Amino acid sequence: MKEHQTLSTRTGKLWVVATPIGNLEDLGARAGRVLAEADLIAAEDTRHSGRLLAHLGLHKPLISLHEHNEEARVPRLVERMLDGQALALISDAGTPLLSDPGFRLVRATREAGLLVFPVPGPSAVLAALSVAGLPSDRFCFEGFLPASPGARRQRLAELLKMPATVVCFESSHRIASSATDLAALAPEREAFLAREMTKQFEEHFFGPAGMLPDWLAADPNRLRGEFVLLIAPYRESPGEAAEGGLNPDEERVLATLLAELPLKQAVRLTSQLTGVARNRVYARALTLAG
Repeated sequence: MKEHQTLSTRTGKLWVVATPIGNLEDLGARAGRVLAEADLIAAEDTRHSGRLLAHLGLHKPLISLHEHNEEARVPRLVERMLDGQALALISDAGTPLLSDPGFRLVRATREAGLLVFPVPGPSAVLAALSVAGLPSDRFCFEGFLPASPGARRQRLAELLKMPATVVCFESSHRIASSATDLAALAPEREAFLAREMTKQFEEHFFGPAGMLPDWLAADPNRLRGEFVLLIAPYRESPGEAAEGGLNPDEERVLATLLAELPLKQAVRLTSQLTGVARNRVYARALTLAG
């Protein structure tokens, strides 16, 4: 009989609610109503979400749900929904599950035969895409880049081969390093950086990735806040396709390493960083080395 119950007659359910990424005026009327009607709200940080509820004039029970306790808390939350309660899931900002907790809860809710509904709204990913001026017909959401320098550079090199706009999140602690790595790997590639979107000190950068580190360094305040970084899609040049050579970004990496390292070591590192087959890199290195 569960399969034949309608949305209006089934009580126990999960609402996945998008909340503002900065400006509280971005909270939709439906989101506010769902939060008001929920029996319980699962929030990434109850103190942060408590301020949102206070802004709405709501006094609702809150329970924390984050990466460190989600697995342990999901069974009890599912039990409450099976008992007929309506649960709302929110993150600190934006749409839950995008680099935020919630996957285990949504999965377990569906596996229990309960209903899960989205309440669409603010999303840092879509907000940045909408104003970046980069192709948005195809995009790849990467989430946060790796924290360690070596892993980050290798991942960026892989992402630079994507034939779609790449969207990354970055923290204030690592944005300068990530910008420097991107500038070194692909200085001519177009990039867009959104800082503090929808907030009082929102700023955007748009231009060649090679100029991004200087833009950040020009004002110490630009290293503060939350960041969304977009990288233009990879476009294969006609010469590269015909000759099986390196694109300008890959060749620049190779030339830089050749200036500092023996040929074989430069070839190996270039292949690791860019993902290009070593024999292709080696052939081009022989030409550059002369």
